[in-house]
Amino acid sequence: MWIISEGGIVVFSRVYEETLDEQLFGALLTALNSFAEQIAQDGLSNFELGNERFTILKRAHFIFIANSDKKIKPKKVLQELRSVMDKFFTVYSKETIDNWDNDVSIFSNFEQDIEDSLDDPIKKMEKAFW
Repeated sequence: MWIISEGGIVVFSRVYEETLDEQLFGALLTALNSFAEQIAQDGLSNFELGNERFTILKRAHFIFIANSDKKIKPKKVLQELRSVMDKFFTVYSKETIDNWDNDVSIFSNFEQDIEDSLDDPIKKMEKAFW
């Protein structure tokens, strides 16, 4: 999961297997979205690479991206991503976001606020049965 500012700065990420520099990823996704917006007004909503699907939501100058296995139903991923996005705008007020000076450290505790959404599926299953 990544949250990227419209300027391409990754303000939050939670990645289980880091294979790519997160700021490079943020810049690339922002550029791809800008290109897509030139073709289609809404830009990217999802794309697939290999066995992974990347689901994208945009709101208030931020891009929210979740990646999942293609076997997981897109509706379920979208539901979790919307939940994370809503929580983000609940935790960080409009004033905080409007006055943000590109210091990503103010978002460093966000992981605690969305811990349930970030649990891997095995941990979620354990919580449900234990």
